[in-house]
Amino acid sequence: MGEDLFASAAEDRMRARAPLAARLRPRVLDEVAGQEHLLGHGKPLRTLIESDRLSSVILWGPPGTGKTTIARLIAGATAKAFEPLSAVTAGVKDVREVVQRARERLGEQGRGTILFLDEVHRFNRTQQDALLPHVEEGLIVLVGATTENPFFSLTAPLLSRSTLFRLEPVDHDSLLVLFERALVEPGRGLGDDALTIEPDALEHLVDRSEGDARHGLTSLEVAAGLAIEAGRGRIALADAEAALAMRALRYGDDEHYDVISAFIKSIRGSDPDSALYWLARMLDAGEDARFIARRLVILASEDVGLADSNGLVVADAAARAVEFVGLPEAQLNLAHAVVYLARAPKTNSVTAALGAAFADVRERTSSGVPNHLRDSHYPGAKTLGHGEGYRYPHDDPSGWVSQDYRPPEVAGRRYWIPSGHGRDVGPITKDPITKDPGDQDEESDERE
Repeated sequence: MGEDLFASAAEDRMRARAPLAARLRPRVLDEVAGQEHLLGHGKPLRTLIESDRLSSVILWGPPGTGKTTIARLIAGATAKAFEPLSAVTAGVKDVREVVQRARERLGEQGRGTILFLDEVHRFNRTQQDALLPHVEEGLIVLVGATTENPFFSLTAPLLSRSTLFRLEPVDHDSLLVLFERALVEPGRGLGDDALTIEPDALEHLVDRSEGDARHGLTSLEVAAGLAIEAGRGRIALADAEAALAMRALRYGDDEHYDVISAFIKSIRGSDPDSALYWLARMLDAGEDARFIARRLVILASEDVGLADSNGLVVADAAARAVEFVGLPEAQLNLAHAVVYLARAPKTNSVTAALGAAFADVRERTSSGVPNHLRDSHYPGAKTLGHGEGYRYPHDDPSGWVSQDYRPPEVAGRRYWIPSGHGRDVGPITKDPITKDPGDQDEESDERE
């Protein structure tokens, strides 16, 4: 009896000392902040939880959106045994032990098992494969939580046997309700300290939380501590600013792809300010500067191309500066290239031309290199007819002669079609295949 009282007292003290986000963790579905599309009345995830009919699921969303909270609520609502593991510390051995207990439990009690695997993306392919047969046979119901895109981080077989639920960043109004509850609720929130908060401080905390309820509550708790330490019963804007100052930028593997996509599309869209914003975001988050430089070199030919061929020179120079100068100084070289490429005229005529040429190479038969273009420098080549009929352009006063340079099967095909943007305006000398602009649409259709 004494041991039970001691354990209960220890648990109460630990709960009182827990961070605000932990103390305020929802006890029922209606207390969850946001996620109405999943947890509103009649919505799919809520229905499955309340009816205890949940099959294996992956909860995917940014930090602080309720993945672990939902898992705990599942634990309280299900008749199945609930086994929590963290993929950060667990391994195949731990999974096997859970599976063994699940098998014994099912045989002895007829009771199923839910395995909650937090940070499931941390499991490698071998570890995920160890889960697969037990998920497939229904011995365990997997509830996985991940901040990373599961299409990148989870194996296709495991993903195909699970239902994917995507959690969204907590919306502004839901965060307001949550913060206001944190300020007044006794026992769990900050209500015991009789604190109030200035409206602009509250709005600032909500806005800077970026949909992360856990981070927002942590910042609110720090701001409250600063106000109490200063002998004030009201949290001011300065307290909120100070509490938010040390937050690290969130930038996971999934956002890596999304941010670089936004970066490239901003440059392609000729928006230097947006491109600089995404550049700064990547650099501030510790993105590899060489990766950024490589993408700029690719873009210089893919999206700027012949409209301004100096773009490739500038991008290459920035890439060399990253290697030669290094960060942080090379940030300026990258920014220089970003602004130049964003402001440059754009054409993808080279990209389209190469794609069309590849299509002909792969889809059209070829009789090979015409005889007049074949190498005639080795002994005996001329007896094979190599080089016969070749006309040397430098022998002509104009420097150009009419001559076929392709196999007859593709001799009339046109690949490069100038866009007219910037310097992508067509050849500066005679060109036997140049046609009127009105012919381009017909040829483009034929090429497609």
